Amino acid sequence: MPISINDALEIIYKNVKQKSTHILPIEESLNAIVAKDYQASFDLPRFNNSAMDGYAVKVKDAGNTVRIKEVTFAGDKAQEAFQQGEVVKIMTGAPIPKGCESIVPIEDVVLLDKGLTLPSDIKENMMIRWKGEDIKKGKIFLFKNTQITAYTLALLSSQGITHIEVYRKPKVVIFSTGEELKAHYERVELHQLYNSNAPMFYARAKELGCDVSYIASSKDNLESLKSAIKNAYDADLILTSGGVSVGDKDFTKEAFTQLGMETYFSGIDIKPGKPTTFGKINQCLVINLPGNPLASMVNFEMFVKPTIIKLSGSKSFYHPIIHTKMEQEYSFRAGKNSVILGTWNGLTFNPIPNQKPGMVSPLNLADGMIVTTKEINKLNRDQEVLMIPIKINLQNEIKKDFFIRN
Repeated sequence: MPISINDALEIIYKNVKQKSTHILPIEESLNAIVAKDYQASFDLPRFNNSAMDGYAVKVKDAGNTVRIKEVTFAGDKAQEAFQQGEVVKIMTGAPIPKGCESIVPIEDVVLLDKGLTLPSDIKENMMIRWKGEDIKKGKIFLFKNTQITAYTLALLSSQGITHIEVYRKPKVVIFSTGEELKAHYERVELHQLYNSNAPMFYARAKELGCDVSYIASSKDNLESLKSAIKNAYDADLILTSGGVSVGDKDFTKEAFTQLGMETYFSGIDIKPGKPTTFGKINQCLVINLPGNPLASMVNFEMFVKPTIIKLSGSKSFYHPIIHTKMEQEYSFRAGKNSVILGTWNGLTFNPIPNQKPGMVSPLNLADGMIVTTKEINKLNRDQEVLMIPIKINLQNEIKKDFFIRN
């Protein structure tokens, strides 16, 4: 009996473990997942410094005419103390001199032949960047299980860190079953089909940060399937499509079973993609997806994606949710938990018309998907819905005003 979508996901969350770690130069660690907490070795900033090009002053000199004692540039050592009636001209990032009570920006003073006049509204501690106000020595500044971005590299390099320990990329091996399938670079006969699933899975797993290998399509017999499976034993995840239904040549599940796969579930109460299987053979996870392209894509996003993300070491493996509303009324058949693909313009979700399990064209259009319970057969215009994003690029071809105004 098929299990629920939530139960299938919980089984995945429970049985997928993070992989081993390795150490990489920070420049090569982009998109990897951090394997341990990192503490700051020193304060950032390392010393009190000026946030502006200006003058280090005493607050009691507000409104007075003062003389410039000296000039301090970024990279200089902090100057000695200065007296009331004196200022130190100071550049952005330069260490503040002893006795500095505030920094006055250059544009706020009046320059004279022999000095300058300060503004009358000087307050204590203006324009000073304090030692440790950004990062405190000994504090965790980068947490385990977070993904490294270009901006993470700024953090790491600011602490002088050259190498970082991260979880290694999951290794995914992909193969399809079906003697009717041909690779997209092969010649196809009238009774054959191009294999669109394998390139799709390959690219999507790459997008999610995996090392991916592709094995040529297996024939529809047990020996061929078992041979393909054995060639993939060194993977963290074997991903197949096709041969998981109840047809005369659907041997995929049987081949894995004969090789000792422990099956965690086989069949999910979801439309499309009910014949989806999840298990483990040796130390390798296995997901068998249906052969229909749209059904396999939906179930990749629903079940394979969180599997890969958790294998990668991230703690953010649950599905993201975007609250949106329906652009128009949409009717469909009740009785099953249905996944509906659609486009999203940042405000509304619009279901893609004519999306059937065997179709390919809706895949490239889909920005996200919504999931309905089996008693629902219609969604109304402007109805609030929850969308799981698939590919969201919010760059816009239309220029829009992004300022918030009163």
